[in-house]
Amino acid sequence: MQRILVVANQTLGGEHLIAEVRARLSHGPCQFHVLVPASPPPEHATWTEGEATAMAKRNLAQALETFRRLGAKADGEVGDEQPLAAIGDVLRDQEFDEIIISTLPPGISRWLGQDLVSRVDRAFAIPVTHVVGEAEPTPNGS
Repeated sequence: MQRILVVANQTLGGEHLIAEVRARLSHGPCQFHVLVPASPPPEHATWTEGEATAMAKRNLAQALETFRRLGAKADGEVGDEQPLAAIGDVLRDQEFDEIIISTLPPGISRWLGQDLVSRVDRAFAIPVTHVVGEAEPTPNGS
């Protein structure tokens, strides 16, 4: 069974990512591990670590529900606010065949501004797929 690490936060529920999950499932059995870095909310000038973690937990729960509705075996966790560190933490304990990183578009994405996709590709000997989506609305409509 192929094991896939999905790294996303604001774009977790997007059609772009759902299409990737469906594509992997169409090729055979897969297990997805969803990693949501507890990044600070972009719309807030001030925030607490607790707020970032709570938002990441909500995003994770919604993503796991969506993945499972698609028929995927999925679990996940909230990780460090720095996505590269969060990925490294997960890879110390688990092995994956592929990493899918979902970001906001260039110019909006902090992760692309940090060159995350290239840095992950260089740091770990695992194929990396990058998908671009839009931010999903939060439960309060913002």
